Amino acid sequence: MKRLSALFMLFMAALIFTAGAAASDLPGFRDWADVLRQARGTTVRWYLWGGSTAINNFVDTFYGDVLKTEYGITLRRVPVADARDAVNIVISETEAGRRTEGSVDLIWINGQNFFTLRQADLLYGPWAHGIPNAALVDWDNPAVAFDFGYPVEGYESPWSSSQFQFIYDSARMTEKDLPRSFEELTAWIVRNPGRFTYVAPGPGAFQGTRFVKQALYEVSGGFEEFVGPWNQELFAARSPALWNLLNDWEPYLWRRGRAYPATENELHQLFANGEVDFTITLATAGAGPAIAAGLLPKTARAFTFDRYMIGDYNYVAIPANAANKAAALVIADLLLRPDRQAGQILPESGFGLGYAIEIERTAPAQRRLLEDSLTKLGRSAADPLRLKAAFAPDMAPESQAAVERGWEANVLRK
Repeated sequence: MKRLSALFMLFMAALIFTAGAAASDLPGFRDWADVLRQARGTTVRWYLWGGSTAINNFVDTFYGDVLKTEYGITLRRVPVADARDAVNIVISETEAGRRTEGSVDLIWINGQNFFTLRQADLLYGPWAHGIPNAALVDWDNPAVAFDFGYPVEGYESPWSSSQFQFIYDSARMTEKDLPRSFEELTAWIVRNPGRFTYVAPGPGAFQGTRFVKQALYEVSGGFEEFVGPWNQELFAARSPALWNLLNDWEPYLWRRGRAYPATENELHQLFANGEVDFTITLATAGAGPAIAAGLLPKTARAFTFDRYMIGDYNYVAIPANAANKAAALVIADLLLRPDRQAGQILPESGFGLGYAIEIERTAPAQRRLLEDSLTKLGRSAADPLRLKAAFAPDMAPESQAAVERGWEANVLRK
């Protein structure tokens, strides 16, 4: 309790320090104190995916309780099957002339839906740099500044992150045996025929598509030229080296590349049965959640290559016609608060995704809390510092179909 009290005092000090934020940082508000005044005593409607009971309970308590007790805000979580449903409400209301007092105050949004609203000029902003805890975000990181290739430009704020990782069995291998690049993986595959495979890229198997994109980054010499709007000509020029690499692997793959697992769970099963030596995850806790679910042995451990491990951030956005922008801003700032970040990363929270803020930008007491949460992930998680150093952004959404079609034509059917 003493630690939480100290953290709260530090947070309130930060609020006082930033209360004089320029009006241009938060359109329609004089400063942060004005936001807090207008938000108190109101109800805010947050539209987000409702397919997980654990996440629903987490949002209602971990954020809803704090909003009520500390800010006097009542959270009304509105579950949707897909963020597109909330987007369609915003579009429909606007077309009907409802340009204020809209039904949606805040959306947990993905890149494609963000782009849809941004192109239609239906998002409030720019505001994301104006909330107090925005100072803890690395806005220069291209994975933050671009949401699947689309520039964020202050119209949405990150909530959490996830990142590609590999998993090995510490009962079979040691850390010194692990490949740390696609070049080293190629050598490992040749030395250990039949012991490696990957998820086939395709709709519903984005992990396999992401794996192939990471290989493309390495054979292309980096991810930098792929950041931003989709460039089909660039992909056409760089992808032949990728297809050559994957075709060179085939004689040494599980079943000699005649078949590939269709999902992450199928790859988990091959790994658990001892047929292959690696599987994958995007979970911040590494192998832990799959171990807890009985999918992997207790000796499973996550690890990362030294570069090109694709990760992404998930965001919240405020519609231009939102009725309660003030309370939506308070939620967005609360999501970035260090004590909330430290709690949401833990699997037992029901959420378990990675940090959206930089530990180095926090005060000492906050930093200790964030670091403590990382240690609680246990031995089954990858080294967080090594994972962070390997972080690479994803490409624009058009890359999904391009990689999937290219892999099917040049690898699967060749």
